[in-house]
Amino acid sequence: MNRYKQLSIFVVVFLLSLTTLLSGFVQNVNAAEDELGLSAEAAILLDADTGKILYEKNADVVLGVASMAKMMTEYLVLEAIHDGKITWDQPVRINEYVHRLSAAPGLSNVGLTQGEDYTVEELYQAMAIHSGNAATVALAELIGGTEKNFVELMNAKAEELNLQDYKFVNSSGLNNSSLLGNHPAGAPDEENVMSARATARLAYRLLTDYPEVLDTASQPRLPFRDGKTYDNFNFMLPTLIHEYPGIDGLKTGSTNFAGYGFTATAKRGDQRFISVVMKAETRDIRFSETAKIMNYAFSNFKKEQLFDENYQIKGKETVPVTKGKEDQVQIQTEEELALTIKNGEKEAYKPKLVLDKEKLNEDGELTAPIEKGETIGYVTVEHENGEDIRFLTQDGHKQIQIPVTAAESVEKANWFVLSMRGIGGFFGDLFSTVASTVKGLF
Repeated sequence: MNRYKQLSIFVVVFLLSLTTLLSGFVQNVNAAEDELGLSAEAAILLDADTGKILYEKNADVVLGVASMAKMMTEYLVLEAIHDGKITWDQPVRINEYVHRLSAAPGLSNVGLTQGEDYTVEELYQAMAIHSGNAATVALAELIGGTEKNFVELMNAKAEELNLQDYKFVNSSGLNNSSLLGNHPAGAPDEENVMSARATARLAYRLLTDYPEVLDTASQPRLPFRDGKTYDNFNFMLPTLIHEYPGIDGLKTGSTNFAGYGFTATAKRGDQRFISVVMKAETRDIRFSETAKIMNYAFSNFKKEQLFDENYQIKGKETVPVTKGKEDQVQIQTEEELALTIKNGEKEAYKPKLVLDKEKLNEDGELTAPIEKGETIGYVTVEHENGEDIRFLTQDGHKQIQIPVTAAESVEKANWFVLSMRGIGGFFGDLFSTVASTVKGLF
């Protein structure tokens, strides 16, 4: 073997070894980034009360969302109910297209008879419990006039809710190619897409704005007027095969493009979490991944009261005051602050006082008069290691900004007192100047 062949073999072996080493390194980095070791393409976990993010994996990757898109349809239906645009007992007549779609093979549906009237409530239950696609289209047509118009409402609402990573092309989450020749928006074979973060934002707003969504989403079965009883596709509900303590919503989804996804919510005691799993390989895996996330949540996090109402930060109990009868004012928080944090980390969260700069002069003083209860800033918390406290929305950060108010009133001093202080200050400054000058002579 000549020298060049030996060198070539050495280079190949070296490169293969380096590739293996780097591959192992990348895998270790990914494993370190994903502390739960999920196989799903993307996932996120948050505290349902504040939207505080507790875990995420590839949360900004845009993926197929399948029937989880029905959460947006649910949102718009509930909004229309609240706004008085439609009512639960309002009849909806089934047209030929909706009837044919309800009978299409391979799709989740309840049977809907052409020419027959169904109430909004019946169609909503079919959509929310058994993920009925034709029922979803019927509701979309009711609210939007056409499904195309409704899809425009979906995208407009997504922008309003600041979902950021999304595109809705139909109301149901099906591939457009499954809609019997109809495609309300997008290409003939396009699907709705969102990121895990956008999906979580939608679920968070749905639960926050319309908590009654769980009244329906928590029902494990739907007895329907066609004489059949349909299971909820959320098999983690009570009495179903993947039952998990505390799960009471929210929406599953699956297509060939999207894989298997699940937006879940669970509550135990006063603690509620929301999780999203996207593009799992199988139906069962999406539930086992969700169970893994929820186990992590309930085992590692709890709501802790970080400080009480009327709390004062040590060393910052007062703020200096100018032109007042007193030269300082006591300050305190208006309410308590509770936050979902990792177990054992309560002492790691430190209070931070932020005063309203518009109420301070150049010397950092408040100007009298000051009324008791007047807001002069807020107290928030920071992690001692500088770790970000991440929230799903900007409003989340405001939830850990507790107003700080004056604990007492400070009246403005009268003109005579202010004059005497001015004179005293003048002579004080003059004496200091003279003293310094005399001292300099010696």
